[in-house]
Formats: sequence, C-alpha cells, structure tokens
Amino acid sequence: MESLVGSQRGRGCALRAHSPPADLAMALLDLWSAGGAAVLQSQQRRDGGRTLTDRYRRTTQRGRYRRQLDRQPAAATMAAEPFDYNTISISANYLLERTKHRPAIGIVCGSGLGSLVDHLKEREAFPYEKIPNFPVSTVAGHDGQVVFGLLNGVPVMCMKGRFHSYEGYPLWKTAMPIRVMKLVGVNSVIVTNAAGGINDKYHVGDVMLIKDHINIPGFAGNSPLVGKNDENFGPRFPGMSNAYDKQLRQEAKNVVKEMGIEESVHEGVYVMLGGPSYETVAELRLLRLLGADAVGMSTVAEVVVARHCGMRVFAFSLVTNKCIMEWDSDEEANHEEVIAAANARKHHLQELVGRMAARMAQ
Repeated sequence: MESLVGSQRGRGCALRAHSPPADLAMALLDLWSAGGAAVLQSQQRRDGGRTLTDRYRRTTQRGRYRRQLDRQPAAATMAAEPFDYNTISISANYLLERTKHRPAIGIVCGSGLGSLVDHLKEREAFPYEKIPNFPVSTVAGHDGQVVFGLLNGVPVMCMKGRFHSYEGYPLWKTAMPIRVMKLVGVNSVIVTNAAGGINDKYHVGDVMLIKDHINIPGFAGNSPLVGKNDENFGPRFPGMSNAYDKQLRQEAKNVVKEMGIEESVHEGVYVMLGGPSYETVAELRLLRLLGADAVGMSTVAEVVVARHCGMRVFAFSLVTNKCIMEWDSDEEANHEEVIAAANARKHHLQELVGRMAARMAQ
C-alpha cells in the first residue's frame, strides 16, 4: 500500500503541485489521508526544504503580485491627466509678468515657417524650456520659442515650433500652448502647417485655406479633450461643424486676391495622421476617397482645443510635397523637401499672415 501511494499518488501530487490552488489543497488532503508523509518529505527534499504548503503560499503570493501588475498598466502607462486651469495659469502668468505685450491674436508657426517671428517689431522671446510646465519641441524646423511682438503694428503671440504626438507627447500636451494663449488674452488664432498635397490640382508651393478637417486619431478616441473636462476652458462636448471661421476664410480669399496669388491658393480639407512615417500609397488613396485634399501630422489637436476655448480659428497649409499616389513611383517623401518648399514661399506666407492679423485685429 505504501508503495502504491508513493508511486501513484505521489506522482499525481507532484503534477498537481503546479496546478491551481484548489487542486493543491486536494493533493495535500490526498497525501495525509493516505499516509503519504514519506512522499511529502521526499518532495520537500527535492524542493530544497520547501513544503508543498510553502509552495502554495509562494504561488499565492506570486498570483497576488501578478494581479497587482495586471492592474498597474491602466494607471502607470496611461498618460498623465491634462493640466488643470491653475497649472496652465502658472505658464501664462510667467509670460505676462515678463512681456509688455497684450496680444489678442496667436500664431502657430508650422514646419519651416518660423522665420515669421524674425519680422516682428519689439520682439520678446521665451525659450520653451524656461516656461513652467511647457513641453519642448524636438523636430528640425521647430526652434522652440514663444515670441511676442508687433506684426504690422498688431500685438501677436507666436509659437515658433509646435509639438506632435509622434514626439511622445499625449495630444492634450501638444495643444496645451493654445490654452496658455487663451489665458494670456488671445481670442483668435492663426494655425499654419506644412502638408502633403493629395488633391491632383495642388502643386508644391500652393496654399490651402483649411475649411474642414478629418481627425483620424479622433476616430480611435485619441483627442486632446480626453479626460476630465475643465469648465474653465469650455464645455464637455464642443461642436466642430464650424471649426474654421467662415468669415476669416472669406477675408483670406480677399487678401490673396489683393496679393495677386489667388491662382496658387485653394480651399480644402486637411487630414491629420499620427506620423512620424509618411503615408503609404494605399493610405493616401483611402484618404483621397474620404475627401481629404492635404495631409499632415499636426494642427487638428490645436484647432479642437482652440474651439473648445471659444477662440476663432483661421488655418492654412503650405503644400510642400505632392503625395505619391502610384505604386510604381520611385519617389519618396522626406522632411528636407518640406523645409525647402517652405523657405521658397516664406515671403508670401509672411505677408498673408501679416495681412490676416491686421484684419482680425479690426
């Protein structure tokens, strides 16, 4: 009988020792009820002096630890909650205490468009890293400064360099400077970007006045407004059907006619993707079917936050490259051509922004 217990029940117990806790308990009962103390001692020797009860205790502890780990990712890996009103006020007050300007117009300078700030009068610049709670730009063509000054006599606040989700920032943080602008006193924003031309009629160097956008990250619930809503800035569910102010778009059409560049200016739909890789041919063909005219990796989060804050928005894209729509093409998009195209058109863009700032200040 002892032999039977040692060979059969003992073997079964060794297998059950790696089973769920209920089976381990049953294995212990089997051992004691069958008088298998010798087997237990043998198992103890093989385990370096640890009994099955010890192993059960350790297994249970590991299970609790694993359950704790399973619960952690939701809190540990989730992006921090968006900055509240008081935190953003610290950033705004830092700037207000150090500049004499009190702008009502904010400007976000896109890739290669930062040279606009070089033409500001009475300029005052503040590096992002010196501003409390402010992110830092890491992309070439985005120098990383908040610059105050006079543009055609109009006080403005410029972001020389913006932030992108592909830099590792949550969307709320990429658009956080818009809320800083709001607390500084800005009520209207001009948002610019460099974009790829999807529309066949667009050419490199053309300008697209943005009349609407397609928020691809938003389809997956990735929004700068995710999280607890701060009523100090705006409502829980802001509308976006008139995100790009109709009156300002009409003013822009008048301005480009006055400038004599209406042939290279269009009105269209901007689509935002996450980046940083450029789009595949199949993706671009899909975006064209959706009605997109130009594609980029920014702008939309800033516009959503601006509208949430009740700010008026005028935005345009500089078409810096033609999107590759054919699979047999040997061309590839690159950041260098984006900067080159922006530099080639910077004088027209600066004039457009300057004239629009003057109209918006009236």
